[in-house]
Formats: sequence, structure tokens, C-alpha cells
Amino acid sequence: MGMVMRPSALQIYWFVMHLDNTKTIVIIGLGYIGLPTAAVFASHGVKVIGVDVNPNTVSTINSGNAHIVEPDLNGLVYGVTHEGLLKAQTKPAEGDAFIIAVPTPFKGDHQPDLSYVRAAVESIAPFLRQGNVVILESTSPVGTVDEMASWLEKARPDLKCKGDDSDIHLAYCPERVLPGHILKELVENDRIIGGLTPIASEKAAELYRIFVQGECILTDARTAEMSKLTENAFRDVNIAFANELSLICDKLDIDIWELIRLANRHPRVKILQPGPGVGGHCIAVDPWFIVNKTPEEAQLIRTAREVNNRKPHVVLEKILQAAADVHSPTIACFGLAFKPDIDDLRESPAVEIVEQLARHKVKVCVVEPYIDTLPMALTAYKNVRLTDCETALNETDVVVMFVKHRAFTEIDRSQLSQRILDVCGVWQ
Repeated sequence: MGMVMRPSALQIYWFVMHLDNTKTIVIIGLGYIGLPTAAVFASHGVKVIGVDVNPNTVSTINSGNAHIVEPDLNGLVYGVTHEGLLKAQTKPAEGDAFIIAVPTPFKGDHQPDLSYVRAAVESIAPFLRQGNVVILESTSPVGTVDEMASWLEKARPDLKCKGDDSDIHLAYCPERVLPGHILKELVENDRIIGGLTPIASEKAAELYRIFVQGECILTDARTAEMSKLTENAFRDVNIAFANELSLICDKLDIDIWELIRLANRHPRVKILQPGPGVGGHCIAVDPWFIVNKTPEEAQLIRTAREVNNRKPHVVLEKILQAAADVHSPTIACFGLAFKPDIDDLRESPAVEIVEQLARHKVKVCVVEPYIDTLPMALTAYKNVRLTDCETALNETDVVVMFVKHRAFTEIDRSQLSQRILDVCGVWQ
């Protein structure tokens, strides 16, 4: 169990006496976390250099636009780029602090893939100078910040990255925001900050206090890494309970939505809502990082992952059964995002199910109000097309509700003549 690290009086004195005002922050990765973080820092008067390997992302941001859908982000990006506080580019530059917010997927065998993190670390190595702060925000296995120190020392043998007398101060501060509420939660949520040394924790916390109104809570790097994984594994286990309960209710001919409403009347019971599976860049991925490190101990966490991974296959079978007696059926699939009212399709179970339907030669009309084109995984199938709600309802035999988008809740179910599978409780 990690212990909270508290700097000594001497270390705090050293920190205060040597603290320079942060002038430039370099943020590596301008995705769903990196861009909002860059924009919020810039909105507080800090010069930010945002780095992304995608030149289209860079040009979009420099033109004053956000390349992702998030409430109020577009206006914020417009303001800070036109004020000259945020500039995007494809290569790093010198700065006072560096924040890494790149993807950390897993490989086919659920092994963590740290290649993006390592590439980011090695890309900033030539630009580091004594006293710089380097913070990892990407969700990562326990021990990743220690590995970063080793990578940096190999790339820059002139700089010490480990120990109390380090030249570079390494820390971990996981993002913990909800898509659709990112700008609000970036500012208001508490932040867990774990450095390789107490002074690294303090320096990183000082950086975040530029805009964070929540509490900056200091610990060591390994505990901070595990904290993020724990938060997402906790959610995954609870979602798995709801998803497994839905399978049981199907078997016993019980209305899952009514059952949950009744059970949640208990003052100490709060069952989550089931769905077609679990998606997103965190909950669907991060628990495997724990299982990978401690396979014998993480029995419940592994089982929850397996339950949630199984759910899309069960939903697929239910859809095929609903259309089994229809000649050349057309299925309307409402929602591709992994959660309501966002455009994020990462690890989305709905995308997986639609792709499987396409492989079964079923015609599929997809309704997803937050995207303009189908994702790459679906573009190869001529029997899948993106359409509007009215067209989908007029041309299909079976309607499947995957995502509880606000717009879908306004559809009058009583007016629908198709067979309906509501796997996410749109009308509940």
C-alpha cells in the first residue's frame, strides 16, 4: 500500500526558493484530454505549445477550431489561439513543463502498449533542461513513470531523472473527467498527483493549481497510477453487475428496468444501468492493466471485464433473433458513441455490434447525430449507411437503441411499428 508523501521542511524551503513562474507548457497529444487541458491552461494566461503527430489536427487547432466535440471547447480554443496563447505544432519545443496525454491501448493479448508514451518521452528528451517538470496524464500501468525516468536517462545521460537530487522532476497526474463535462470537471475535480520524489509532486501540483479549484492531493507515483486504474476498475465491476443482471432477467422473463428501479429503492443500493457493453478509452481498457500486473490476485476485476466483453455478443444474437423471420431485414441502429451526447466512438460496443451485423449481410441504417461520417471500421461495408432518424424509422424492420442520446429520448415509442430492442433504457 502506497504512503502519502509529505516533503520535509527543508525540501519545501528549497522548492519555494527555487520556484520560477512557469512560462511555457508543452503538451504532447491533443486529443480528448490534451486539447481541453491545453486550452484551459492557455485561458489562464499561460503560453502553451500543443504537439500532435496529426497535421490535420494541428491545422484545425491553429485555425481556431476544436477537432473534437465537447461543449464550449470550440469557443475556448478560438479565443486562446487568437490571443496567441495556444499554438499547435507537430514537433516539441523547449518549455518549462511538459505534459504527456497520449493513448495507452492494450495489445491483442491485453498487454499494455506503452509505445505512444515512450515515443512522446523520447520526442521531448532533446528539449529538456535542468529543472523541467514532466507529467504523465495518460492512464498507464503501475511503474510507468519509473520507466519514463529510465528512458529519459538513456536518451539524456547528462540529466538525472531519479532520486532526490534529480535534474528533471517526473510525476503522474491522471485525468479523471467525464466526456461532455470536461471543461467543468478539469477545473472543479480534485487531482491526484504522484511524483517520483516529494519535490516533483509539489512542482507538479503548483502547475495544476494555476487552474484547478479542487484539491491537489499529493502521493507517490505508483499510488497515483494505481488510483486511476482503481477508479475505472470500480466502475467496470459495477457495470458488469448491471449487465449480468440484465442477462439473468432475460432468462427469467423479468423487466430489468423495473427490477433496478425497485432494488434502488433500498437506501444502500445503487445499481447502474445496463447497456450493450462497455466502451471508452478508460473503463474498457484500464482494468486489464491491473490484471496484467497481478493476474492471480485480480480475479473479480478479470471476471467483470469478461462479463462486459461478452455483452455485445449477447445483444447481437438478440438482434438477429428479432429479425430472423423477416426476409432481407433492415436494422436501424441508434447510437454509435460509447456514452450519451458525445462523439467519442473509442472501444464502443455499438460499433462492434454494427460491424458484426454487416458481416451477417444485414442492411443497417445507423443514426448517430454527433458524427458526419461512419468510422473506419464500418466504411468497408456497403450494407451499412449513416442516415437521419426519420429515414431510419421509415425504412427499417427492427429498431435497436444502443445509446441514450438526449435526442433519442424524444422519439415517441408508441408511434413506432417496428420491433424494438432498447438495450440502454432510452425510454426508462
